[in-house]
Amino acid sequence: MATERDDSLQSVSVRLDGKNYSYWSYVMRNFLKGKKMWGYVSGTYVIPKNIEEGDAGLIDTWEANNAKIITWINNSVEHSIGTQLAKYETAKEVWDHLQRLFTQSNFAKQYQLENDIRALHQKNMSIQEFYSAMTDLWDQLALTESTELKACGAYIERREQQRLVQFLTALRSDFEGLRGSILHRSPLPSVDSVVSELLAEEIRFQSYSEKGILSASNPSVLAVPSRSFSNHQNKSHTRVGFDECSFCKQKGHWKAQCPKLRHQNQAWKPGNQSQSNAHRPPQGYKPQHHNTAAVASSSSITDPNILAEQFQKFLSLQPQAMSASSSIGSAVSEADWDRP
Repeated sequence: MATERDDSLQSVSVRLDGKNYSYWSYVMRNFLKGKKMWGYVSGTYVIPKNIEEGDAGLIDTWEANNAKIITWINNSVEHSIGTQLAKYETAKEVWDHLQRLFTQSNFAKQYQLENDIRALHQKNMSIQEFYSAMTDLWDQLALTESTELKACGAYIERREQQRLVQFLTALRSDFEGLRGSILHRSPLPSVDSVVSELLAEEIRFQSYSEKGILSASNPSVLAVPSRSFSNHQNKSHTRVGFDECSFCKQKGHWKAQCPKLRHQNQAWKPGNQSQSNAHRPPQGYKPQHHNTAAVASSSSITDPNILAEQFQKFLSLQPQAMSASSSIGSAVSEADWDRP
């Protein structure tokens, strides 16, 4: 059998923690007005006095409604705040105590809320989470505005523009492109329409991010090029200049005319057995056979030193090219080029 629910336990969902009094009092005030009991808090409905014998039930009704309001208030505040209310007998006394305890001047409250708005940034929040956090601060700030300002259309329009700028400024850099296009629109869109665009942009980012993760999760796609490139990078090569010998690294001659190379070649003649044997590979030595795939992958990257040596050898084998070069640079003797 269903039992009738006692509405004396029902209250607002917002809990007073001391920092949100403006918003809590706004919600509780409307809740009591909806129950037609705001007069008990404002002082309009006072306990009956000098009643006649037939109207004794009015006192019971007043006390019952007064107790309901106190219960609602206690159920909507933190425990540490509720313990301070036990010394009061009427709902008006409870309300006045909370108002004295937590009410700040409008200027001080505005200063605090505006600082909180400037300090709030999206960071790791989603668009919806960030919008909810910003809206909460905006609503609290709006409660400090006077009735005259709320009735001014120009002020409301200016406030909406300011909110739009605050929201866009605090976004992550991911939305820089959309943010720039929004700020250049005339007239400026509303915050709600901008949030709708940002939500769509956020979904697009998530879609691209998932595609990127899928590509990166397949290592076989980039395994071979990455390995061959890293092998090439591990080899230390020195650039060879146009007028630099690739053998001794001195300028003024090429490898074909290098005196150090000629001296080394003479030392390796067949008649010189001592030096030849000193550098001969040991018996039983077998050259290692490189993997064909590895050679193919490494040869795909052009070595700049090999190009320079081939170019120098090509020119040294062309008599016409060498004669032309000697005629242009006749002032430089062969001894100057073939310095050690």
